Amino acid sequence: MNDIGQKLTLPFLPLRDVVIFPHMVVPLFVGRGQSVNALSSAMNLDKNIFLATQKNATVDNPGEKDMYTVGTIGTILQLLRLPDGTVKALVEGKQRARMTRFSSSERYFVAEIEPITEPEVPWVEREAMTRTVAQAFEEYSKVNKNISRDVISNISAIKDMSQLADTVSAHFNFKLQDKQDLLETISPVERMSLLFRLMQAEIEIYKTEVRIKGRVKKQMEKTQRDYYLNEQMRAIQKEMGTKDDHKSDLEELEKRIKRKRMSKEAASMVRQELKKLKLMAPMSAEGTVVRNYIDWIISLPWFHHSKLQLDIDRAETILEDDHYGLEKPKERILEYLAVQKLVKKIRGPILCFVGPPGVGKTSLAKSVARATGREFIRLSLGGVRDEAEIRGHRRTYIGAMPGKIIQSLKKAKVQNPVFCLDEVDKMSMDFRGDPSAALLEVLDPEQNYSFNDHYLDVDYDLSEILFITTANNLHAIPSPLQDRMEIIELPGYTEYDKLHIALGFLVPKQTETNGLSDERIEFTDNALQMIIRRYTREAGVRNLEREIASICRKVAREITKKDGKESVKVTSQSVQKYLGVPKFRYGQIEEKDEIGLATGMAWTQVGGELLSIETIIMPGKQKLTVTGKLGEVMQESAQAALSYVRSRAERLGLKSDFYKNIDIHIHVPEGATPKDGPSAGITMATAIVSALIKKPVHRGLAMTGEITLRGRILPIGGLKEKLLAAHRGGMTQIVIPEENKKDLKDIPSKILSQFEVITADHMDDVLTCAIIVEPGESLFKEQEQMVPPELIPKQEEAVSPLRIN
Repeated sequence: MNDIGQKLTLPFLPLRDVVIFPHMVVPLFVGRGQSVNALSSAMNLDKNIFLATQKNATVDNPGEKDMYTVGTIGTILQLLRLPDGTVKALVEGKQRARMTRFSSSERYFVAEIEPITEPEVPWVEREAMTRTVAQAFEEYSKVNKNISRDVISNISAIKDMSQLADTVSAHFNFKLQDKQDLLETISPVERMSLLFRLMQAEIEIYKTEVRIKGRVKKQMEKTQRDYYLNEQMRAIQKEMGTKDDHKSDLEELEKRIKRKRMSKEAASMVRQELKKLKLMAPMSAEGTVVRNYIDWIISLPWFHHSKLQLDIDRAETILEDDHYGLEKPKERILEYLAVQKLVKKIRGPILCFVGPPGVGKTSLAKSVARATGREFIRLSLGGVRDEAEIRGHRRTYIGAMPGKIIQSLKKAKVQNPVFCLDEVDKMSMDFRGDPSAALLEVLDPEQNYSFNDHYLDVDYDLSEILFITTANNLHAIPSPLQDRMEIIELPGYTEYDKLHIALGFLVPKQTETNGLSDERIEFTDNALQMIIRRYTREAGVRNLEREIASICRKVAREITKKDGKESVKVTSQSVQKYLGVPKFRYGQIEEKDEIGLATGMAWTQVGGELLSIETIIMPGKQKLTVTGKLGEVMQESAQAALSYVRSRAERLGLKSDFYKNIDIHIHVPEGATPKDGPSAGITMATAIVSALIKKPVHRGLAMTGEITLRGRILPIGGLKEKLLAAHRGGMTQIVIPEENKKDLKDIPSKILSQFEVITADHMDDVLTCAIIVEPGESLFKEQEQMVPPELIPKQEEAVSPLRIN
């Protein structure tokens, strides 16, 4: 049977879900009729039978294609017939064989097989592989305690390489396909290598299972221990006559609910949740969630109010003491108090303070709370991008909480505070929702009496809250949200305002903060004016306060060195000693009138700024270049300004085709700062005309206005901030659109008296007062008229466009 090429014909027993290796004794339970007959036939002959595995165990009557061709020649050691008709056979594997032909008679399967002889292996390689596999099996036996010591001893005693591989394979729970691969691997070396890889994988899997089981067991033991200890504590308390903590907690909670005055909907919801809580185990996760929910409901100020102070004279005094200027917002608050005094209940107004940083928007909201006798809450919305920050999370989420509105009301403990929503223009949105959309309900007087937080899931009345929002940029607030608020603009402070604020508020505050007194330090008016003009350039007073604080610290150091016996007087001459070289120029307009240089006025989020616009003319090919990080609107203003100049070419003494052989470059300095808007149109046009006709522009004149192709000047916004910037810059003349003349009433008279304001409705008027000409010389060649007919191109003539770089 062991000779190469010798073929045998033996009864064939198909196996289901099992692979039998040589040197392996296996009990088999056989139930199929043909398989039982094959065993009986083999017992009657020489007890030899061929054993091979089915590819698909569900096939009852397998054919040749359903069988693996490599199997094992086995010897039947014992055969036992059972009462139910099945047979138990004890079979021992002897040798690998390959099936060359398969036939099925009526009684049993017959296979023609060819025994397989294994190749010889060198001693060194055989010894190395044997040791490696034996050591791996020993490692596996350490993690798998089900392997007996006898099995370990028997395997250690095996010296034959092939027998060791087959014996070890039988003790591992490999996949059926892996076992068949081991059976079909004829070379002992390759079989040992494959077996070693499978053993390593199985060892890692078993180690991981052991770790997981250990963690689960440890957790179960902790849970059981906690439960056991809790039960013991209850039993002890019962024996000692003390009350059950959980029961006493529930009783206390029920008393709090009965004492708490709340809406009908909230009371009904709390009673339902308490009923659920009584049925739950005290240590359950769901019980904690329900308990937290009840605590939130009963901790809210459902009907608790601050007593309002309706004394208008007192409120006015407080507002005037806390803030200088800001007449419009103060007037609006006093109006609200007057109406509140006449009407018993009025819905809280929703105000939006818009202005540059540092003008006192948030501090004014605090003063409003003090003047009206309300609690003050501040919620910063800068960077908020999740709708749940406003409305809260639903209770189904782990760690859910109410939104910031409800959380703040719990802290305030009253239902009618002053609620400041700071930086409402700094919100953003992402995939989690849009918080500005969630604020629509909060800030709508027609809806916020029934605000529904996702966590509470009951209506809460926000209508008695006095909401005040603050923003730097009105354009960043969505239109629907703007529509729900009363916009009150807080402009930048004038130099006189800043001086008054510094004397009345900032100097006393910083003197006290830095441990000084009025006897030890004194600021002169000239010193404060020097700080305002040369060390700060802002619409508010934050940097001014920082500079005053810096001087106070340095003076405190000086006094400490001299044993605190000296007093210091800060004058305009000593400011530079404390603050160093001045940071800004003040009142230093250009030293001389320049050609191609005009001064405009711009509005920014931090107040007004002066804008220098430079223009130069170079030989070229009709190219217009605009630089200085300008936005699309500003670039289009440059194109419109140039088109106006071309339409006025002959009246300005220029050739009608002057643009054909030149390039025009317009630059706005401070190139790193983005700039946009149409109000620099007339400034650009003035700079272009000055550069073309080589006439200088008045250095003390600043201008603002949007230009059209026909030379008309359109109105602009932010006039007050722009005039304040011109005042800070030392300008003597200002040109503004005619339609903005009505806005001059909002400008302090002290500011208007500092320069001459010129109103213009056409670009020709601007050029007349801005361009410097020789005495007796006229800027325009003939009487002013709109675009001359001869300059209007005929239909067949095409005006060549200028390219924008």
